[in-house]
Amino acid sequence: MKALAADSIRTPRDLAPLIEHAVLDPGATLADVKQACADAARYGFFGVCVRGEWVAEAARFVAASGAKVVAVVDFPGGTSSTPSRVVEARGAIACGASEVDVVLPVHLVKSRDYRHVLEDLAEVVGRAHVPVKVILETARLTRDEKVIACALAKAAGADFVKTSTGFADGGATEEDVQLMRSVVGPEVGVKASGGIRTPAAALRMVRAGANRIGTSASVAIVTGSF
Repeated sequence: MKALAADSIRTPRDLAPLIEHAVLDPGATLADVKQACADAARYGFFGVCVRGEWVAEAARFVAASGAKVVAVVDFPGGTSSTPSRVVEARGAIACGASEVDVVLPVHLVKSRDYRHVLEDLAEVVGRAHVPVKVILETARLTRDEKVIACALAKAAGADFVKTSTGFADGGATEEDVQLMRSVVGPEVGVKASGGIRTPAAALRMVRAGANRIGTSASVAIVTGSF
């Protein structure tokens, strides 16, 4: 999956097709989700990224605009069993999710149980039948663990690797995006998420190799200036 050429981004509005407008606060309301979906339609965002309980409503709200619904799975901890993760992913898809973002089982990476990680991710990917992103939670990983996690996600058939949930002590960095892109190559997407709140920050992520941006500051980004 080829990264977008940064020189094709001439104005902040050009970032809109890369943006997944995130509504992931546990306290989000139906009104918040509806507004996010309206913003996605108005500004041409790729879609909205929501928790499982809001997928059906979001799918209904975006139906006329063509924006996609992305559901997070086992979020933000990544500690559920593989069967539970599969059930959650398939449930979100049944409710209208076009993609799912599943959290890496960081605890298994930390314990070097790489076979279990690979089997888990492969099962989620294989049962989803839609694009799957693996959220690495880079702030919790060493450099070597980031490399290993990217390699495992790619081997499992994931369509994207993603930096962060936005709920850890640290979000996306240019260095992490560059590293992730170098490991997964052009065949796998890279989603930068966590702490991206300005047009300049989003552009830096694209230049580093991201071809999708997750942010709750989507409107501010596309209506701002470099």
